[in-house]
Amino acid sequence: MSIDLGIVLADRYQLAEVIGRGGMAEVYRATDLKLGRPVAVKILLDGAGDETDRERFVAEARTLAMLAHGGLVTVLDAGFDGALGGPAGATTGAEYDQPFLVMDLVDGPTLSQMMKNGPMALDELGPIAVQIADALAYVHARGVVHRDVKPGNVLIDPAGRVKLADFGIARLVEQRTHHTRSGMAIGTAAYIAPEQVNGGQVEGPADVYSLGLVLLEAITGRREYPGTPAEAAHARLHRPPEIPELPDVWRDLLTDMTALDPDDRPSPADAAARLRAHLSEPAPVASAGIPDAETSPILGTETAARPGLTRTLVDQAGAPPAQPQRTSAIDRAGDALARQSRRLVVRLRTLPPETWGVLAALGALVVLLVVMAAVSGDGATPAIPDNTPADLREPLTELHIAVNGEDE
Repeated sequence: MSIDLGIVLADRYQLAEVIGRGGMAEVYRATDLKLGRPVAVKILLDGAGDETDRERFVAEARTLAMLAHGGLVTVLDAGFDGALGGPAGATTGAEYDQPFLVMDLVDGPTLSQMMKNGPMALDELGPIAVQIADALAYVHARGVVHRDVKPGNVLIDPAGRVKLADFGIARLVEQRTHHTRSGMAIGTAAYIAPEQVNGGQVEGPADVYSLGLVLLEAITGRREYPGTPAEAAHARLHRPPEIPELPDVWRDLLTDMTALDPDDRPSPADAAARLRAHLSEPAPVASAGIPDAETSPILGTETAARPGLTRTLVDQAGAPPAQPQRTSAIDRAGDALARQSRRLVVRLRTLPPETWGVLAALGALVVLLVVMAAVSGDGATPAIPDNTPADLREPLTELHIAVNGEDE
């Protein structure tokens, strides 16, 4: 579909450049002339159809606009406009008006773009997975199924927050073009659930299956079911995904999420809870020589007491146990490093790839200087350099404060 840039839809939304294109729609950066803010406009490629189709589209769009969750790209408006020219071969008439949706504009990379840099570490992927699952749990509780969960529909904003896009878009297209009746699967072949391939009833478990394949691809760096759309879609009916050697919680969860039977898959809320519990688990004790303590001396991570050891020792003379020591600067540095490391990694990934080397080196230098100062105990740590990028200044500043406290 060819659209002249600069045209105004519904006397309000002025189109700028294309920022996304798929089989069902094109997405444009646009300006809301009424409110003076940037938005994203998704233009569906099929015409509006008859009056029944138009009413159904409006009803579905209203349902999507009522979804309010921090993990969703919000639908702001919807409508039809003949200025778009209609589908190829169309002439005139309301049935050829192009339907469009107006959504929040998220300036940030997609998970697909992040995955192009290679397999993702579990401690980086975990928080992203939890946020996606939370968003799915929210919409499923309101009777909405995504039907097209894929890396390209997961956006990361500049603050590192995850936004799931295109909720219900596949449903809108399906209902207007009657794809269900023709047996055509809605969704992206590499990630759709077996029941979508078979033309079965598509409910929440289909989204869970798709998310499982997305996470698996992020971990391994390769698509589990490659090939043509037909080959990819039907491959999952003949073999389960190959789950690599992973920590038990990840391996078990991915196995459950990609179960062939929808009834065997966890709910999004359960998946999020299992991952969240894993992310908050204390680090395992690496050696029997590590002293029994509530926190390890370097990273400040919680560790469980070893069996047979008491938390305090009393000598033969009955001396009282030693008073607990105050947290040292090294402990504070370790705690801050553990808390800020994930935020730094996520924010680096949201910046242009060509800047990563310089920014990573800058961040490492600041961290090293802060920790060295903490170890030396001289009480003086270097200030965050003035030219530190805004996206990294906040976590590095928090690290500085965590070690030395607020500046006088």
